[in-house]
Amino acid sequence: MPQPPSPPRQLTLQGDCANCFGLCCVALPFAASADFAADKRAGRPCTHLRTDFRCGIHTRLRDQGFPGCTVYDCFGAGQQVSQVTFGGQDWRQAPETAQQMFDTFPVVRQLHELLWYLTEALTLDPARPLHPELRRLLDATEALTHGTPEALADLDVAAHRAEVNVLLLRTSELVRAGAGAGPTGRKKKNRRGADLMGARLRGADLRGADLRGACLIAADLTGADLRTADFIGADLRDTDLTGADLTGCFFLTQPQLNAARGDATTKLPPSLVRPAHWTP
Repeated sequence: MPQPPSPPRQLTLQGDCANCFGLCCVALPFAASADFAADKRAGRPCTHLRTDFRCGIHTRLRDQGFPGCTVYDCFGAGQQVSQVTFGGQDWRQAPETAQQMFDTFPVVRQLHELLWYLTEALTLDPARPLHPELRRLLDATEALTHGTPEALADLDVAAHRAEVNVLLLRTSELVRAGAGAGPTGRKKKNRRGADLMGARLRGADLRGADLRGACLIAADLTGADLRTADFIGADLRDTDLTGADLTGCFFLTQPQLNAARGDATTKLPPSLVRPAHWTP
């Protein structure tokens, strides 16, 4: 069973709003939808952002029509850009740096997400043969996060993601094979990129399944066995995980879990916490 990932060196791979300049509330755009009550363009502060960079409706986001905000996590990129890349000088004090800061934030966010996956991969015992390569890429990715705004702007993030993804795919194959999903089982359970929106998978045996990039929006996974399933990039918005067994699954992030529905009977990996909005 994977253990909670430990942050590489001094990086924290979880958002710390107290040490961020509200970057997700300014740099990112959103459109009026079921997730957001209004439109907001990139670079424009949300109307609910206070002068101390805190959210004015943080405890009422869902009630106010902003559930999309409750499922977002920057993986610690916000405080990295605010306190390290820009040395603690916020965009209000130095408006000439604002656009550069807003452009840097999404790049570092992608790098921090990769750090999360690489860190978790290093906790997976079946992937031990890959640990030296995983650690090399983790160190290289961490080094990139310390780049200057100019270096980060010139970084080919897509190419770096592709390099990391090759290793994460190999990690997934080893972990799922170790779970008893042999060649036949893996072929049967390959749901990579599958359109499973609204699918009825109540009680399904999905042990060792490849769910990478699968669309599981509003799917019914009540009571499903999802042990040792690969969830990287899966869309779990409004997915019903009531009573599902997620112990031993991997590459599942807190934002994905926050977007789903579940209850006290849902079994979670130790690295994740039960969302506050789930039913008791």
